[in-house]
Amino acid sequence: MGSARRMTAEEKHRAPILSAIAARLGEDRFSKRLMRQSEQREKMQHQGEGFLKVECLIPLKSTVLNILKWTGMFPRGHRNFLDVQVVKQSWTLKKLPRSFDGFRLLQLTDLHLDLDLALCPVLEALVASTPHDAVVVTGDFRNLTNSDFGAAVQATEKIIALLAPDRWGTLGNHDFIEQVPALERAGLPILLNECATIQRGDDQLWICGIDDPHFYGTHDIEKVAAASSRDACRILLSHSPEVAEIAARFDFDLMLSGHTHGGQICLPGGRAVVVPVLGLSRDLICGRWQRGNLQGYTSPGTGSCGVPARFNCPPEITVHVLNAG
Repeated sequence: MGSARRMTAEEKHRAPILSAIAARLGEDRFSKRLMRQSEQREKMQHQGEGFLKVECLIPLKSTVLNILKWTGMFPRGHRNFLDVQVVKQSWTLKKLPRSFDGFRLLQLTDLHLDLDLALCPVLEALVASTPHDAVVVTGDFRNLTNSDFGAAVQATEKIIALLAPDRWGTLGNHDFIEQVPALERAGLPILLNECATIQRGDDQLWICGIDDPHFYGTHDIEKVAAASSRDACRILLSHSPEVAEIAARFDFDLMLSGHTHGGQICLPGGRAVVVPVLGLSRDLICGRWQRGNLQGYTSPGTGSCGVPARFNCPPEITVHVLNAG
C-alpha cells in the first residue's frame, strides 16, 4: 500500500483558509464544489446544457471567434464589447424603510476580466464616475475555468478599490472557491449562502447572497431566508436567474442576477440566439421580470464570455435606485 502524498508548502498555507471557507459554505456543499472544480480542471464536465454541450467535442467559442474574423464582423463586435452602458433601473419596494428612499445600488456582473484586459480601464473609468451608495457583484469574475485565476483577480482588485465601502459579491459558475480569500483580502466580501446588512440609523437593508445555482448547485436559499428578517426589506443575489420560482416562495423583495449575458450575440431587436440555461423562461433571460411579489432583474452582463464581442446586446453596469413603497 503506497504512502500518503505529503502536502506542499502552498497547500499547508491554504488549508486553514479553505477550512474556514468550508465552515461557511457547509462541508457537503464545499466538497461538492471541489469535486466539480476538479472535473472542470480535467475537462471531464462541460458547463453548457442542450446545444452548448457540443463544446465537449467542438471548440465552439474559438469557432465563433474565427467566423467573426473571417466575415470581418469582429472589429464591430469588439467595439460593442467595450461600449459598456450605465443603465438605471428604479424599483418601488414596499418594505424598504424611508431612510433608504433613493438608495443607489450598483450591480456589476459577469466581468470575465481575463478574456480581454482592454475592458479594465473602461470599467475603472465608468465605476469611478458613477455615483452609488453600495455595490453588488453577482459572479463570474473570470472567463477561463481550467487555468490560473490570478489575472482576473488582479484586474478585479483595481475595480474593487473604486467601489463604495458597502460592497459584496457572489461566485458564479466560472469561479473557483479558492478565489474567495484573494477577493476578500482586496476588500470584497463574498456571500457564500450568507447575509449582510446595511444600516441607516435603526433601519436595515438586507443583502443575501447564494452560491452558484447553475453549475455547482451549491446554493441554499432556505439558509439565507432563515438567516435574514422576513419583515425587513431583503435583496437576493443569485448568479443565475434560474432559481426565481423558488426565491419567490421566501418573500424576498428584489432578486439580482446575471449569467445569461442577455444572449451576448443576438438577433436585431435583442433576441438571444443561444442562452446558457436549458429551458429558461424567455422573460428571465434579460431585463426586468416578476414572480409573484418578487421583482427581479437579469443583467445582460458587464463583460463577455468566450468571445470579446457583442451584437444587439450592449453590456452594462446597472444602478438600481430603490424607492420606498
